[in-house]
Amino acid sequence: MHNQILGMKSDFFKALAHPTRVRILELLAQGEEVCVCEIITDLGLEQSNVSQHLAILRKQNIIVSTKAGLKVLYRIKHPAVLDILKLVQEILAEQLMENQALMRHLAEN
Repeated sequence: MHNQILGMKSDFFKALAHPTRVRILELLAQGEEVCVCEIITDLGLEQSNVSQHLAILRKQNIIVSTKAGLKVLYRIKHPAVLDILKLVQEILAEQLMENQALMRHLAEN
């Protein structure tokens, strides 16, 4: 059971481990629901490529879709995923500041 849960956690992070999927989540964070047509336009990618990324996020229950007539609308299922992305951004900013301090130190010596 423990290994199964570890696998599920790993799969969740794998779903987040692509720049296009992170960008999709950032787009979805801007609105309640976003049409797939808007996602395709904003990303500037082929529909098939975007659909593959959306499928990966759906499979992990990170996003959900609904139909509104001919449109397919997507939204983030658990907004806490945005907290994860924000924490990662904060960690990266801290790492960059540490690297800048190290580079300044190296330049001084």
